[in-house]
Amino acid sequence: MSRFPLTVLVVIAVGFACTAGNAAPPGYFDLSPGVTLMTGESWSDGAKSYRLYGVQSCLRSTTYTNGAGQLADCGDASLSMFAAYIKDTRPVCAPVVVLGELTYVMCYSSVGGQQLDLGTLLISSGFAFAALDKDGLPYSANYAVAEQTAREEKRGLWQFSDVQHPAIALAIEANKPAGSSQQ
Repeated sequence: MSRFPLTVLVVIAVGFACTAGNAAPPGYFDLSPGVTLMTGESWSDGAKSYRLYGVQSCLRSTTYTNGAGQLADCGDASLSMFAAYIKDTRPVCAPVVVLGELTYVMCYSSVGGQQLDLGTLLISSGFAFAALDKDGLPYSANYAVAEQTAREEKRGLWQFSDVQHPAIALAIEANKPAGSSQQ
């Protein structure tokens, strides 16, 4: 992901706040049940692949110890919560940037008559994280604040002591010598 000027994100946020009704406004599309979820922040509709801008879910096959003392797949937990939000809140999305075959989007959900950013919902519930750039800085300051609050209040996955931000695993993988494989 590349950084975007604040004005782009402000325009998108204003667009979220100004839309209403049941149908997706011009330039937006419905994120409906029936898409193929790839991770807790990405999906495919069969023709295109999408990812929530600034959001990082748990990586598949990373684990945490649940309340019953058993190892659970963190990526599956993120994906399950993402699926539930899609089903329950019927998000509407707008493209932010297209990089190759992947379209980054921002989405909002209608909850209790309010339009809420889907990334913020996932992160503040503790089932996703603020994505970090190559310098370790969040793409969205709002998402970083939501993550810190979720962590402090032990929401979602943060209630388990061995949950790690996916950026740690991604950094380890990125720093492996070329040709090395994970044991």
